[in-house]
Amino acid sequence: MTEIPQERRVVTAIPGPKSVELQARRLETVAAGVGSTLPVFTARAGGGIIEDVDGNRLIDLGSGIAVTSVGASAEAVVRRASAQLADFTHTCFMVTPYEGYVEVCEQLAELTPGDHAKKSALFNSGAEAVENAVKIARIHTKRTAVVVFDHGYHGRTNLTMALTAKNMPYKQGFGPFAPEVYRVPVAYGYRWPTGAENAGAEASAQAIDQINKQIGAENVAAIIIEPVLGEGGFIEPAKGFLPAIAQFAKDNGIVFVADEIQSGFCRTGQWFACEDEGIVPDLITTAKGIAGGLPLSAVTGRAEIMDSAHSGGLGGTYGGNPVACAGALGAIETMRELDLNGKARRIEEVMKGRLAEMQSKLDNGDIIGDIRGRGAMIAIELVQSGTKDPDPQAAAALAKACHAEGVLVLTCGTYGNVLRFLPPLVIGEDLLNEALDVIEQAFGRI
Repeated sequence: MTEIPQERRVVTAIPGPKSVELQARRLETVAAGVGSTLPVFTARAGGGIIEDVDGNRLIDLGSGIAVTSVGASAEAVVRRASAQLADFTHTCFMVTPYEGYVEVCEQLAELTPGDHAKKSALFNSGAEAVENAVKIARIHTKRTAVVVFDHGYHGRTNLTMALTAKNMPYKQGFGPFAPEVYRVPVAYGYRWPTGAENAGAEASAQAIDQINKQIGAENVAAIIIEPVLGEGGFIEPAKGFLPAIAQFAKDNGIVFVADEIQSGFCRTGQWFACEDEGIVPDLITTAKGIAGGLPLSAVTGRAEIMDSAHSGGLGGTYGGNPVACAGALGAIETMRELDLNGKARRIEEVMKGRLAEMQSKLDNGDIIGDIRGRGAMIAIELVQSGTKDPDPQAAAALAKACHAEGVLVLTCGTYGNVLRFLPPLVIGEDLLNEALDVIEQAFGRI
């Protein structure tokens, strides 16, 4: 494994000529529906750097959408996955099992919140994990309704599209969607009509009232929420909201599912974001950061709930692939050894400090309506000057300006007006500050 110099380097226009050539080939053979944030083709990646085929080195503030938290070529992930690759690539755990799958489930039982007996089932993607959590909740409760929240994102399969709030690009034209899915308000503090200080109590009361009146609590199998809402704009539900919803679920025999696919595995400075208010979910779904870039996901939860499904009712040909399981064990090893929770908290300290400084000193700093997030899951919501009106054009322009200077950033949000930052947790502080310098300069060009 060759170490990539941890320095930004822009030697061509971005994208460069080789990337432009590859993009032309891509357009001939790759479906148009598969988009890309930036058509720069990667040659190598590691630490806080992505190196493209033209020799440019970009500072990575995306981590492949919160996946490569340990870096894109972490030593322990590469070592363990390579060793497993040499032994065997696949048997299918449902045919002849292997120890790696069991080891991952043991780690999940230890790391996820709560000291109750836990079991897991492994899959390939976040959407698969969420879909299986619904299956498990339905068979356990013998109920059918599923409650989700405004601004939530849960995947691109038919069921998870129904669970997802945002229409474009995730749902437009792909219906009809799965039935028995109901959406209720979330405590979006920045946009709550009576102020952020009231959002937790008022939003939870509204959500519970809607569930009782429109669905009937006795008909609800599962309540599913991201403890920090990802694609919806890195929304932290106002304090008190999650505990109230979790308690309502407990009181009514509803399975409370924490979707930690984007927020899990040290991303928010804790192993899981739901720990912030002491939430112990019945089921927790994980993916993204679990395996250092290899495709793996999981549903972990109370043993009696997980065991509700009959033998053969859960699974999939590739679920818990042995190479991906080895990668997960390497990623967890790295998280422990490098204290990546601590590193995430330090990233928050640096980023929030610098972003607040920009907000106060830049001539156009008032377009930063809100700075939010936890750990290395930080965002700024951009608005039109002097208002709270969403400004997606400013978000797009800022991202474009950063990309041109070799800093990869992502946008998100129901209104498309949020710039989100998901640096690898192993990024050097010098690189992080350099990226923030570029972001600050970009504000002067929009």
